[in-house]
Formats: sequence, C-alpha cells, structure tokens
Amino acid sequence: MVETAGGRLHQRRGVAAFVAANKTLLAAAWVVGFTLVFLWQSASISRGGAGGGGSGGVFLRLLSAPLPPSRPAPRLRPTAYNLTDFGGVGDGRALNTEAFERAVEAIAALADRGGGQLNVPPGRWLTAPFNLTSHMTLFLAEGAEILGIPDEKYWPLMPALPSYGYGRERKGPRFGSLIHGQNLKDVVITGHNGSINGQGEVWWMKHRRRMLNNTRPPLVQLMWSKDIVVANITLRNSPFWHFHPYDCTNVTVSNVTILSPVSGAPNTDGIDPDSCQDVLIENCYISVGDDAIAVKSGWDQYGIAYGRPSSNILIRNVTARSLVSAGISIGSEMSGGVANVTVENVRIWESRRGVRIKTATGRGGYIRNISYHNITFDNVRAGIVIKVDYNEHADDGYDRTAFPDIMSISFKGIHGRGVRVPVRAHGSDVIPIKGISFQDMSVGISYKKKHIFQCSYVEGRIIGSVFPKPCENLDLYNEQGQLVKRAVSLNSTELDYDI
Repeated sequence: MVETAGGRLHQRRGVAAFVAANKTLLAAAWVVGFTLVFLWQSASISRGGAGGGGSGGVFLRLLSAPLPPSRPAPRLRPTAYNLTDFGGVGDGRALNTEAFERAVEAIAALADRGGGQLNVPPGRWLTAPFNLTSHMTLFLAEGAEILGIPDEKYWPLMPALPSYGYGRERKGPRFGSLIHGQNLKDVVITGHNGSINGQGEVWWMKHRRRMLNNTRPPLVQLMWSKDIVVANITLRNSPFWHFHPYDCTNVTVSNVTILSPVSGAPNTDGIDPDSCQDVLIENCYISVGDDAIAVKSGWDQYGIAYGRPSSNILIRNVTARSLVSAGISIGSEMSGGVANVTVENVRIWESRRGVRIKTATGRGGYIRNISYHNITFDNVRAGIVIKVDYNEHADDGYDRTAFPDIMSISFKGIHGRGVRVPVRAHGSDVIPIKGISFQDMSVGISYKKKHIFQCSYVEGRIIGSVFPKPCENLDLYNEQGQLVKRAVSLNSTELDYDI
C-alpha cells in the first residue's frame, strides 16, 4: 500500500495532539522508567558490577559513596574516654577547662590499672591551662583542635624555673603552660594529626608593647618527668616556646609539625629540651619565629647551681626553617652542660642561620661531643655559627670568671646552596673552641667576598675536601688521616659583618 503525503501529515498531527493531551502521563512514565534503570544499575553495583556494571556503574558508585568517617581512635590504654563524656563542647566558644580537668581526674584514678586515654574528637575545644597525669594518653582525632584561651587572666602563675633564677623575660612568677605536667611518668600526647593551638597572637602583641608583667607561657611543658612521647600531632602559635621538656628523661618527639609565623612571633621556639637526658627528636617539620630546636640546660649562676646537663640527644630527619634565628641551636642557656648530641639528616631552608652554638662568659658549663652529619642548607645566610659573646644574662650577679668549655665538635657531610657565609666559628682568648673538625663539606655560596669561612681562636682539623676554602686556623689532613699542613694561625681572621 502506498502512503500519501496527506496521510503522513495527518499521522504527525495525531501524534502531536496525543502528546499535548497526555503531558502529565508521559512525564510520569519517563520518571518511572528512569527509576527502574537506576535501580537496575544500583543492583549491578551491589553485585560487584558483574555482567554489565561498566563505566556507568563506576560513575554511580563515585556519586553515591558516603564521605569517609573520621578514623576511630585506637585504644592505647585499658580504659578510654571521650572529652564529651565530661561535658566537652567543641564549638570553639564554650570553655572546656572543667571537662579536661574531670577527665584527667578520672584517668588519675586508673593509675594502678594501666592508666587511661582521653580522646578529643573533631572540633575546636577552647580551654584554659590544665594538667596531665601519669599513665595517660591524650589522643587528638583528625580535625580536633585544642585552643588556648587568649585572655591572660585564665592562665595561672608559677614559680620561676630553678635553673633560670626568675622568669625568662620578666622577674618574678611566670605563666604556666597550656598543657602542663610535673613529676609524671608514662605520658603520651598523640593522635591522627590533631592540633594544639596556643592562639599566641595576643601574647606576641602584648610582649612587643611591653604590656606583660610576667614571662609568657609555653604551649606544652612537662617538668621532672620521664617516659614521654609526643607524636603525630601539630603544635602551632604558641605564646612562647612550643614544647619545653624540663629536667626530663626518656623523651621521644616523632612526626610532629610545629608552625608559627616566621616573623612577628617572638621566641616561638619549636622544641627546647632543657636539662634533659635520653631524647629522640625525629621526622619533624618545624617552621617558627625563633630556633626550631634549641638544646638548653639553665642560665648563668642559676644553671650552674642547678647542675643538670642535657645529654644523649639524637635529632634526625628534621626539616627546619627559622627566618630570624637558627634551625638547630645549642644554648645560649647551657650552664648545666650539654654533651653527646647527634644531629643527622637535617634540612634547613630559608633561614638566618643553619646550625648554631651560642654561649658567653658567665655561662660556665660545657658543650662537648657534638656531631653534625648529613646536613643540608638551602638559602641560609650563615650555615654554621659558633658564637661565644651572646651576652644576655639573668641578672648582674653572674660570675665573670665562669667560662664555658667548648670541645669535640664535628661536622661531616655538610652540603647546600645559596649560603652567604658557610662557617663562622669565633671563640675568644678565654673561650677557645677546641677539637673542631670539618669533613666532606661542599656548600654553594652566594657571597663573593674573601672571608666566607671565618674562624678565630679555634683548634682542630680539616679532613679531605672542603669547599669553600677553609680558614688557615685549622690543621689540614688527607682522607687517610695523614697530616698535610699545620695551622698557620690560632687567632682571628677578618670579619665582614655580623651574623
């Protein structure tokens, strides 16, 4: 049968009239059909995509997958609590000091049963300072942030540290740390990279304007304690030093990030082990407004009288930045002595100084058996600095005849680029530097003046190849340990500028 043009026109008009008269019915049918296809595809996904899941199944699976939940806190103690069990509210506004205190009290009661764990869930947990207890794990979940309240009226005053004589910045009592502990054993602060934030901006401003009557507080300070672990967390914006273990034994700091502005955040040292023994600092990233790490042991006559050295310290696999100070420092408060310190596999970048030893007449004490190995400088103004005229004193009562002893300092595998002065090691006639050595050193320089390897009152040796050309104050040995050339001078070389 032959279809005529008029017939085809009549048919199209009939279809159009049907669609116009049944829009609602057709829309409903389309929705039902789409839903059936979606349910069939979902069933294919739930069966693992066998027999036709295809790329469409993958796409739907990505769209419908739930967001990953926060990782549950592992149970590291026999008993675990959440901060919310004690009324904690993580909205960044409610004050949680009492919740922390009640939680710590509950854990203290478990000391003879292995202690307890306090989990801080995701949220912003504002608090005033609180104390930890022995056999305690403080666990900060991913997304958890403990916030120090900025108002100084909430911060208690504490006696001055006995090895400092009085507050480090002001005479008299000092502010206690945000997280504190004394005479403790077996304390762990860890998590899934949760953070402790001192909100130090107000403190820094008040310090610059001389509005404070007492020394600013550290962020975390543990005193006269042992078996301490701080790991897998972030510390930031401390009012003063970030982590200050004082007269502690067996301290481990691992996988910790420490951050504060590199300028405008005065004295925000990263980690300051002070009169501590058996310390491991590893796998950390530190970018702060003062020394990234500073090993200390008391100040002038007070540190001499206290008499507790810092010793047996290993610092490794650390990346550090300090625009105003140094990546790794020893001193200047070292009057109790510093010995047996190894610094290895460290990168220091965009810093004023790389590694520094600083002391002065009046400190007394000693710095000895210090080893630096595999250190990299990247755009550092001065790579290695030893300074014996750091004349900042606790008071005028320091002993003018207390000369620190500096000896047995070794540098091996020192490399880098963009360094203005690779070495500036300046002793004095009363504080000579003895037994210093340099081996396997090649540092690309950015400063073309003559004296870029500066020495005075030093005694020691160069072993093998060292670049740039070392000063003539040191004996020259070949790689086989044979003497090649004796030192020409033990006195000073010309200085180009202060570092």
